[in-house]
Amino acid sequence: MEMRNFGRTGLQISGFGFGCGAVGGLMVRGSPDDQEYAVARALVAGINYFDTAVQYGNGASETNLGRVWAKLKPAAYVGTKIRFTQAERGSIAEAAAASLDASLARLGMDHVDIFHLHNAITADGAGESFSVKMVLEEVVPAFEALRRQGKTRFLGITAVGETAALHQVIDSGAFQSAQVSYNMLNPSAGMAIPAGYPAQDYGRLLDHTTAAGVGTIGIRALAGGALSGAAERHPIASPAPEPIGSALNYDDDLARARRLAPLVAEGYAADLAAAATRFVISTPAISTVLVGMATLAEFESALAAIEQGPLPAAALARLAELQRGFVGEAR
Repeated sequence: MEMRNFGRTGLQISGFGFGCGAVGGLMVRGSPDDQEYAVARALVAGINYFDTAVQYGNGASETNLGRVWAKLKPAAYVGTKIRFTQAERGSIAEAAAASLDASLARLGMDHVDIFHLHNAITADGAGESFSVKMVLEEVVPAFEALRRQGKTRFLGITAVGETAALHQVIDSGAFQSAQVSYNMLNPSAGMAIPAGYPAQDYGRLLDHTTAAGVGTIGIRALAGGALSGAAERHPIASPAPEPIGSALNYDDDLARARRLAPLVAEGYAADLAAAATRFVISTPAISTVLVGMATLAEFESALAAIEQGPLPAAALARLAELQRGFVGEAR
């Protein structure tokens, strides 16, 4: 397993991260035996980062990961998250402390390695999003207090929201980790996209994380499952999720994903999901890519793809050619 630098943290993190989310569903709705086997198999393969959140199954993911952790006692890193409700906006410090304490109780740990803000970040902070000012003046001090108490080692954000606001927060240097949406349907966090490309333009967000020494966790590598190219979902997987930064609905993401099938037909990857996973690790600016799963077979397929390494230059060039076909289409 390739190990990559995680920004300025000093951590060496596996290029493949274990996603414990609700989209794949294994760590939320899978059997205890399958959950234990998958985590053990991941550790043997060299995976050393496990990503969870209280929102994943209303605490089920944290509880299940904690049960397995207590049995296996691995030397690995864990990150979790908080998504503040509107009712908690007037008591950020108290809500953050209560949420992390509850997460630690479910995990059976005295600290996590990374605590991520899971709310979107926008200019005006409307709805459940947070403005840049709120993040830097309220969230950061609350998280720093938890760090001083030894309950988290590093501070992070999930980099969703408005591009300019995300750039400001990352450029501030207040955070050491960012979860970045980056996939074959929307590569704009890592490269310039043409005018008229049907996706949010993240404005080469990875340039900002690199400059600020922020470790990057690639998320939505499969665009919620669309980049498998198959409409069918496993019984324990979540329903098709809302896209992040790409089309306005999942069906359009799926349709565009299927138009990338020549990557498989022309021999660049074993299947579309493998191409998608290998695409994310093709940029050294990504520290680790999270892959969620419903089954052990899906985990093994993702691991096999990761072990093949980044896509070759010819595959990336062919992908860029296919992506140009999206330009001008409605988002």
